[in-house]
Amino acid sequence: MKSLLTAAALAFAPVAALAQDAPAAPAAPAAPAALAAAMPDADPALWAVRDADTTIYLFGTFHMLDSRPWFNDEIKTAFDASNELVIEAIVPDNPADLQPLIVRYAVDPQGRLLSQRLNAEENAALGRALTELGVPPAALDPLEPWFVSMTLTAIASQRLGIRPENGPEAILRRAAAARGLPVHELEGIEWQLRLFDTMPEEQQLNQLRQAIEHVDEIDDQLAPMLAAWSTGDVDRLVAIINQSAGEDPALHRLLFTERNATWANWIRERMARPGTVFLAVGGGHLAGPDSVQAVLATLGLTAERVANAQ
Repeated sequence: MKSLLTAAALAFAPVAALAQDAPAAPAAPAAPAALAAAMPDADPALWAVRDADTTIYLFGTFHMLDSRPWFNDEIKTAFDASNELVIEAIVPDNPADLQPLIVRYAVDPQGRLLSQRLNAEENAALGRALTELGVPPAALDPLEPWFVSMTLTAIASQRLGIRPENGPEAILRRAAAARGLPVHELEGIEWQLRLFDTMPEEQQLNQLRQAIEHVDEIDDQLAPMLAAWSTGDVDRLVAIINQSAGEDPALHRLLFTERNATWANWIRERMARPGTVFLAVGGGHLAGPDSVQAVLATLGLTAERVANAQ
């Protein structure tokens, strides 16, 4: 599967969660306890931006994850020292609360069916892909192309045993609730859904065509991404994500460049107030020449990599 498209499907925790709750989407089987126990400890990357009275930790997440352990060592230490958790968007605990947003942003407002926007060959290929994943094609026919491509990728990713409820954001929110820690969001779920919904129709359809064509390759794409994230190899992670960035620079700019700049400015403003913040965003945003840290450097702020605990 195209790397940028895979990143797009996994770059938005709320979108991934909505996609997993799409009509008739099958639930992934729980990982056997022995398999979970056998997973090696992950050491994802962590940075810190500091001044005299403020520290902001920057943690790069993998929004949908399996049960590999990662919430320990320097990450747990940084989280325990923080008095505020900030994530991209807060997904409602009750899936029913998401339904109005699906209707507003994922259902075609003109009442068109997706099958009317694809040719016969594309419809047949999509039908085969969804059927193999256990999703009746008719269930997704009223939905927008962007949402169907995300759904297709998110459900296919379950073959690796990754799901939103195992993602760092979900785990961090549970830990914050246990501590009574306030949780804030950079964007919000509706903002993120609106971002995709405003994409040009042809770009949405192109994404869907790529998803259909490469859905069988998602394991080959996700496995190295997970490995790079787990070892904190940000150079490798961004190389994987950017393999096809040149094929769709507008999508890369939409998903990463523009949002990274906005978040860096948020960090600069937040540094004016004392406190310790644990900021968790997708790992792809903290790697590469247009990363959050790169933008921070242009603003006169340095993000230092936190050393792995030994």
